[in-house]
Amino acid sequence: MSRIVYVNGDYLPEAEAKVSVFDRGFLMADGVYEVTSVLDGKLIDFQGHCVRLARSLAELEMKNPHSDAEWLAIFREIVAKNAVVDGMVYLQVTRGNPGDRDFAYPADDVAPTVVLFTQSKPGLANSPAAKTGWKVISIPDQRWGRRDIKTVQLLYPSMGKMMAKKAGVDDAWFVEDGFVTEGTSNNAYIVKGNKIITRALSNDILHGITRASVLRFAREAQFEVEERNFTIAEAQAADEAFITSASAFVMPVVEIDGAKVGSGTPGNVATRMREIYLDETRKAAL
Repeated sequence: MSRIVYVNGDYLPEAEAKVSVFDRGFLMADGVYEVTSVLDGKLIDFQGHCVRLARSLAELEMKNPHSDAEWLAIFREIVAKNAVVDGMVYLQVTRGNPGDRDFAYPADDVAPTVVLFTQSKPGLANSPAAKTGWKVISIPDQRWGRRDIKTVQLLYPSMGKMMAKKAGVDDAWFVEDGFVTEGTSNNAYIVKGNKIITRALSNDILHGITRASVLRFAREAQFEVEERNFTIAEAQAADEAFITSASAFVMPVVEIDGAKVGSGTPGNVATRMREIYLDETRKAAL
């Protein structure tokens, strides 16, 4: 069965789903996106993704083309049309097609381009990597300065993923001014005793939806949370490390730049936070 893709109000077979070559998402990376996980046919952390989408659009002076209720209906419809049980829904909103290329934003009457597609990932919550953990390397953070806006400008994160792949590891952590910012597509954490440490929110990192939920659940579970910068050396000397993202949920990190973290196996805190996150978000899924 051909995958069904949503393009500007139409549900189309993926081979028929097209946007203009003059779309500013294609020409200027002038757009934002969200990735929402699906477990058991339901949307995980959906409201948080709506809030961040609205913020990203506002930061780029783009109108939100739909209300949260309308987004929910569209998301549910594309999940149903593709019979997704476990997987992800990818949403992209660009400034649209002004009819030609220009650095200046087009007039407000240019309609945004809205695209959604699904990716089926059976057993998404049961990744074998959660039992073995990830290995990461550190690389310089050479992205633009507004990482808090979830734009489609993903070239350097893609380069980081490839650096990690060539190094035979799972991911890369960005480092700026001596401190870890985040992973290529995730937020980064270390653990010392009962304390979970992660960089504070700013323009320097993505305001992760999974991050927000995990930190809330951590506090409810009586873990101490400290939001501050940390170095690679501090991470290597930590008891544990982990990352969070919409698709990996909570993933232990067991090696950084060749040095084992703790015992070199997934730690109790990361393992417990993964369990709590999956349990709680499944209960609240839409």
